[in-house]
Amino acid sequence: MSNDVIVLTEAAALQIKEMMKHNEEEGAYLRIAVQGGGCSGLSYGVGFDHEVKDGDSQFEQFGINILVDKESAPVLKGTKIDYKQSMMGGGFTIENPNAIASCGCGSSFRTAANAGAPEEC
Repeated sequence: MSNDVIVLTEAAALQIKEMMKHNEEEGAYLRIAVQGGGCSGLSYGVGFDHEVKDGDSQFEQFGINILVDKESAPVLKGTKIDYKQSMMGGGFTIENPNAIASCGCGSSFRTAANAGAPEEC
């Protein structure tokens, strides 16, 4: 397995490239972060960025340049991002081995370190 914090599948990378093209963000970084909030205590933040900040982990997969800030990196270590297409449409899936609980929405989770956070689902 790679030493990268995040593992993108080829399907996810292809979809991200399409989104970058559609939003005229070619050449941007994909920034992935963890933020406080959500019904399980933490939520994912994903977006395009044009600036590398001090302490960012920077790596590339399938032609996508990825940034993760130093606070988010331990919580995201080993996280796999995939894109799945079905008859109902498509969407990204996030599998985080550090999450001990997640909400039905799929974008909120809890780790052992923040296990005392209230659950509001």
